[in-house]
Amino acid sequence: MPLEGEYEPSPDRRSREQVERYEATGGREASTLEDTGLPVAVFTTRGASSGKVRKTPLMRVEHGGAYAMVGSQGGAPEDPAWVANLRTHPDQVTVQDGPEPWDGVAREVTGEEKRQWWERAVAAYPPYAEYQQRTDREIPVFVVERADPANPA
Repeated sequence: MPLEGEYEPSPDRRSREQVERYEATGGREASTLEDTGLPVAVFTTRGASSGKVRKTPLMRVEHGGAYAMVGSQGGAPEDPAWVANLRTHPDQVTVQDGPEPWDGVAREVTGEEKRQWWERAVAAYPPYAEYQQRTDREIPVFVVERADPANPA
């Protein structure tokens, strides 16, 4: 089930419009990063402070049915807001890669697992490597896997 509650659209016009178009067409439209042709998925999280539902289009980095969420923010000095959302509510994330969203559980990866996911992310979207060089912070990577419907968190 998609997250319920008050939806707070992104203050970023492009992200907000992309999410609206993606959802309205079941991912048939607005499924790439602008004119790059590189695929995106839409991730829904619960606001860490507000509790509001937030939706973010991110690069599609998928492996074995799990998805990476890369907190690059273009190499900005601060993590994107959704990083705090996942750290606070890791069991309240929905992934939409196509017409049907699914419930997931996120975990921040480190060490060898992060290295593997980082390589996958850079292969999917090479600018990630440049973004890491732009910032002193270590860009966080979260892996989202399907929630177990028999054992809800």
